[in-house]
Amino acid sequence: MKTALITGGAGFIGSHVADRFLAEGWAVHIIDNLYNGKRQNVPEGATFHELDIRDAAAADLIRTLAPDVLLHLAGQMDVRKSVAEPIFDAQVNVLGSLNLFEAVRAHSPGTRVVFSSTGGVLYGDFTVPPNIETFSKNPESPYAISKLAVEHYLAYYGRVHGLEYAVLRYGNVYGPRQDPHGEAGVVAIFCGRILDGRAMTVFGDGLQTRDYVYVGDVVDATYRGATRALPKTELLDTRAFNVGTGIATDVLRLANTLTEAAGVSVAVEHAPERPGEQRTSYLDVSKAARQLDWRPAVSLEEGLARSFEWFQARKASRPKSPARERA
Repeated sequence: MKTALITGGAGFIGSHVADRFLAEGWAVHIIDNLYNGKRQNVPEGATFHELDIRDAAAADLIRTLAPDVLLHLAGQMDVRKSVAEPIFDAQVNVLGSLNLFEAVRAHSPGTRVVFSSTGGVLYGDFTVPPNIETFSKNPESPYAISKLAVEHYLAYYGRVHGLEYAVLRYGNVYGPRQDPHGEAGVVAIFCGRILDGRAMTVFGDGLQTRDYVYVGDVVDATYRGATRALPKTELLDTRAFNVGTGIATDVLRLANTLTEAAGVSVAVEHAPERPGEQRTSYLDVSKAARQLDWRPAVSLEEGLARSFEWFQARKASRPKSPARERA
């Protein structure tokens, strides 16, 4: 039985990745400090280790397990927090990653590392989308800078130490178990607003676009990145793959599609545009199609409907508070 070690496996995307590897017959171990992850997200059958990726114990676990694949999804994911606390962002995303990579280099050189990078903010505002992997990268947040730095480290480890790795540059991932944080948190926020009968807040004119990709499609790309033959390590972008839909979706369309899925009418309120927000971002995913035989399978309409159903079911299953019952 092959072994997969998943950092951030109690989180939104990581727990879905754990589900997939378990379904494929792998032994699954999860590292998560539960800062953002939730213990209830850890699937039955996975072995959970409550650790921080910066801990020496996380490196020791790699030495002990010598996993076939290290799926590195843990990290500081909040762009605004990275702006406010860039040192903390670098400590987690850069130094935490190096702690793991050094453990692989020293104790488990046969491990393939799969790193969840970002396609949403990596390329910056100086490109004309759809963004291709080889486009110039001018990130405008410490979060994106730290992701790019880790990619450079992986390319170094690949060229100099022969480390096997793949980089997946996710678009704006959404779906069940999502928290209203991170790049695509707007879907979770909008679902909550609809269920509460409250207006959805749109910043600016709502015509800013993103590449919203369903979590199930992201999991499939991640599994393929862990198991498919890959090209020889050369330049930074050789083993990097955009994971999105190739479709630019603006926030107003997102809101309208969600209300259609919910079958209700909810108002949209406009708030001032947020300074520094990207105007247009979506990805060219043809490289993943060629080299990983991967394509997104879930449409925006279907993915948002599945997401809303999950949030609706979660709300219905929550016990009512005494105050609400009395009311």
